[in-house]
Amino acid sequence: MLAINILTSVTVVIHLIASVTLIILVLLHSGKGGGLSDMLGGGQAHQFGSSTVAERNLNRITGVVIVIFTITTVILGMTLEP
Repeated sequence: MLAINILTSVTVVIHLIASVTLIILVLLHSGKGGGLSDMLGGGQAHQFGSSTVAERNLNRITGVVIVIFTITTVILGMTLEP
């Protein structure tokens, strides 16, 4: 019983870290007016229809955090049922 409570607590902590990280990463993405790529000098890449290395890496990191967030959501949903 104690091991289940510890694992649930660890999952909640990972879930909270993933959710805050996901919020920050989404805010860093470029919208219509720019974003991380414009701050790092990659704003001209939009004129040619390509993305910068920073944008591609940001997309990959965001994808990984989304997967972690989804997995922890499913685990918490199964373990915290009433």
